[in-house]
Amino acid sequence: MTMAVKFMTKNFGRYDIRSLASYMEIGGLTALKKAIQMPGADIAALLTAAGIKGRGGAAYPMGKKWLQARAVKAAEKVIICNADEGEPCTFKDRTLIQNDPFNLLEGMIIAGYVIEAQHGYIYLREEYSYLKSILLNAIKQLTEKNFLGKNILGKKGFDYELHLCSGAGAYVCGEGTALIESIEGKSGRPRMKPPYIKQCGLYNHPTCVQNVESLSLVAAIVNDENNIYQTYGTKGEKNSIGTKLISVAGNVKQPGVFEIPFGITIRDIIYGLAGGLEGQPISLIQFGGASGKVASKDILDTPYSYEHLIKAGVGVGSGAILVVDESTSVIDFLITTQAFFSHESCGQCAPCREGNRHIRLLLQKIKDGVHTQADIEKLNSIADIMTVSSLCGLGQASQNALKTAMKVFPDAFKIMERGVKIG
Repeated sequence: MTMAVKFMTKNFGRYDIRSLASYMEIGGLTALKKAIQMPGADIAALLTAAGIKGRGGAAYPMGKKWLQARAVKAAEKVIICNADEGEPCTFKDRTLIQNDPFNLLEGMIIAGYVIEAQHGYIYLREEYSYLKSILLNAIKQLTEKNFLGKNILGKKGFDYELHLCSGAGAYVCGEGTALIESIEGKSGRPRMKPPYIKQCGLYNHPTCVQNVESLSLVAAIVNDENNIYQTYGTKGEKNSIGTKLISVAGNVKQPGVFEIPFGITIRDIIYGLAGGLEGQPISLIQFGGASGKVASKDILDTPYSYEHLIKAGVGVGSGAILVVDESTSVIDFLITTQAFFSHESCGQCAPCREGNRHIRLLLQKIKDGVHTQADIEKLNSIADIMTVSSLCGLGQASQNALKTAMKVFPDAFKIMERGVKIG
């Protein structure tokens, strides 16, 4: 089986990313020209037929999301490209912006056409500030050539502008409503729902938020007349059609971003594409970033697909794969993860604010070998409460690693007595 492919990444290295003319020489903007001659609903149907799911982590069907956004009637609507990418071990969106910015913006313009939006916003994380000039230059050239602005390409009434906004480095702003609060100049804290942002989002306008990778697929899908995308992926699994961009890091020889067809094994990814480990055996593998679940090396022969990973107790999430070798213990890994979430909690809701703090203290007791059975029960209880009662995804998912580790690595949590583990 081919381990790496080039579908959404086919433009990498083929044009000057600072030149619109260079992008057009390799067929850039042909998808936009084709799209504006089609009914918007037909474009959404193409995404549905290709089985495209949102690539930010939630995996919501993209065609369905666009149809829902299109159905909302309002004088003004908004598209937001979520380029915050704050999930640790996730750096695929950065790679797309660095190597193919015009393709991303073409996808955003097509999205604006489909949902009948007038404004698009790119929310770029603070750590990616060095990419601002690339995006601003692309927006400027597209505007000068009437691919943005009034009556785009002569399409009467198709008026659409793009804006670039920067975050300030907060992980929580990857959540849609916190991101919107940040764009509006407020503290980046999640909103209570309802109302949902598809009815009342940025500046109270109906808003559709999509990930960089999701939008970077759009032009290629519109141009895919021979349905090449649908030849990739796992056969007989409707949720795992096509390809996925993954970020692999940790104790591997060749960390990086790879476009893979769904269905190759975790072993192929770690020992093939990422070159294997430096020396020590695998301790654990985390899928989907810091908020993702963990697995042991027993998962290596599992195919990388939505269905197989869920069955194995993990998930695709953001597309991150973190490989941790035995030089780091399970508990030390969890303490590091917990320190991240304790720092990044916005503090707005008590389950997340207090839960993260107490779990960090309990994990330290386990590391020191002074924990009791009551402490283990507290860990489970606090994690469960956070999952069901936190205001946003940060608190709800921050204990995924802990909860799965307690199932997969029970020996790491055994009670100590007089310096000797029981059991």
